[in-house]
Amino acid sequence: MPHILWSLVLTLHIAGMALWVGGATYAVMILRPSLTLLDKTQRSAVHLLTLKRFLRVIWHIMPIVLITGWLMILHEGGFAVIPWTTNLMQLLGLIMAGLFLRVFYGPYRKASRAMRPQQATFDSIRSLMLGVVACGVLTILCASLGHGL
Repeated sequence: MPHILWSLVLTLHIAGMALWVGGATYAVMILRPSLTLLDKTQRSAVHLLTLKRFLRVIWHIMPIVLITGWLMILHEGGFAVIPWTTNLMQLLGLIMAGLFLRVFYGPYRKASRAMRPQQATFDSIRSLMLGVVACGVLTILCASLGHGL
């Protein structure tokens, strides 16, 4: 593939990660504390609507990020020749995908089906999203370590 196409693959990869990690960071550090200003019914409704939109976006972003990462690995010579930092980024990306699936099929689904979602369900979502944020920050660190100045 010409150089410009690999630049586009990298752009998709970085933009997807920025949206994924940034969105999770926003959800736990900004949205959730701000919702305490609302009454319980409004809080649950806004939280569920926001999560619905965010998780829908991640359903599309997650495979794009994983596939573009694997394409770049293959472009660099394959899984056997990549540096440890890239292997760690791959592992962290798979953990993030697992955490996303756990949120979606676990507490989010439970909350979206409940007549009155419990605060403990939203706390569970927050804990899992904190895991996504931590893995995302570690992934950024690995990307930085893998490319010297």
